[in-house]
Amino acid sequence: MDCDVESLVVVVMVTLATVAMIPSAVAQLSPDYYDKVCPEALPTIKSIVNQAIIREQRIGASLLRMHFHDCFVNGCDGSVLLDDAPFFVGEKTAFPNINSLRGFEVVDEIKAAVDQVCHGHVVSCADILAIAARDSIAILGGPEYWYKVLLGRRDARYASRDAANQDLPPPFLNLSQLLSNFQSHGLDLKDLVVLSGGHTIGQAKCSSYKDRIFNDTNIDPNFAATLRESCPRPLSANDNNLSPLDSTPARVDTTYYTSLLHKKGLLHSDQELFKGDGSESDKLVQLYSYDPYAFARDFGASMIKMGNLKPLIGNIGEVRYNCRKVNY
Repeated sequence: MDCDVESLVVVVMVTLATVAMIPSAVAQLSPDYYDKVCPEALPTIKSIVNQAIIREQRIGASLLRMHFHDCFVNGCDGSVLLDDAPFFVGEKTAFPNINSLRGFEVVDEIKAAVDQVCHGHVVSCADILAIAARDSIAILGGPEYWYKVLLGRRDARYASRDAANQDLPPPFLNLSQLLSNFQSHGLDLKDLVVLSGGHTIGQAKCSSYKDRIFNDTNIDPNFAATLRESCPRPLSANDNNLSPLDSTPARVDTTYYTSLLHKKGLLHSDQELFKGDGSESDKLVQLYSYDPYAFARDFGASMIKMGNLKPLIGNIGEVRYNCRKVNY
């Protein structure tokens, strides 16, 4: 989305489309939630996310992933941020997260800054994750605002490593398994395909795609051969080597979908979205590969939908003083 005019059109049309799609079940959430209680909250979050990305571009993808991993485990409640406590083992040490999920220090930095400008504990950690994810994709090349985040979530007082192990989809699932996982969270095939487009930014460890580059048949042979050079078959320290999820890992665009058309999806779960059999999933991948507006429109709608998974509102939960531990 290089064209400023196109970006402006996308901003306007996506905003109108996504506002119209706000479900009544989360009517208590609002994009204007902090306008009166702390108008400096959102600009402060964006500023710190921008600084963090300047220091390390990869952190934008990490913040987006953290929001996803939060929402898929008992809803978007900030539970992924909690350290282990005497009465629970947290999600940070679950298999999909351990030595993988990153960006906690940036969330701490954001929390300290918003508490200062808001003169108190006003902004929840769950909302910080949702806003930071949206800001990350905007800063890395999307329109200024792809969608308006609905706000007003509160934070959980409990986390579950077991739930994280059960609910987060691993990168080796096939299409039917991925769809079943998403449907268990109230999401559908379009949500699956378009939210997977979050892989337009970021990188993955060799351990996540090693099996694919040696065993999958639905992969470009030259692409696989190149990856094997830095990700050899024996288990070794090379398992931590990183490869980009698409050829433009620091830029939000539709290259991810184009890669799938050419059998160059890095993860097995990525390539499962396009098999060349004319399925509905195939058609969505083809659409997003050539229509950046459709991708922006549907991505914004699905991010709002995902961001509204079982939010804690009203008097349920709390606004944490420290995102890493519950209030006492």
